[in-house]
Amino acid sequence: MISNGFTIGVLTLSDKGSRGDREDLSGALIGEMVQSLGQVARYQVIPDDVDTIVLTLCRWADEVGLDLILTTGGSGLTPRDVAPQATARVL
Repeated sequence: MISNGFTIGVLTLSDKGSRGDREDLSGALIGEMVQSLGQVARYQVIPDDVDTIVLTLCRWADEVGLDLILTTGGSGLTPRDVAPQATARVL
């Protein structure tokens, strides 16, 4: 078990979820699954937008100082799925 000071962020990437058109089930489930590892300090649903994803990941890592950031969602195999490219820019 990791110490209680371990902080986690769960970031769901979903156009529909960010507009409130779809309930985020995957992000909520991930949050429940990792509670034993530490505190889920950040949870957010954002659109599939490169700049928004990059900005959020950078803020959570650099400003908030989260120890672990988990992402879920994305648009699937469509041109709108930019999650891998956005994540690679941050890494």
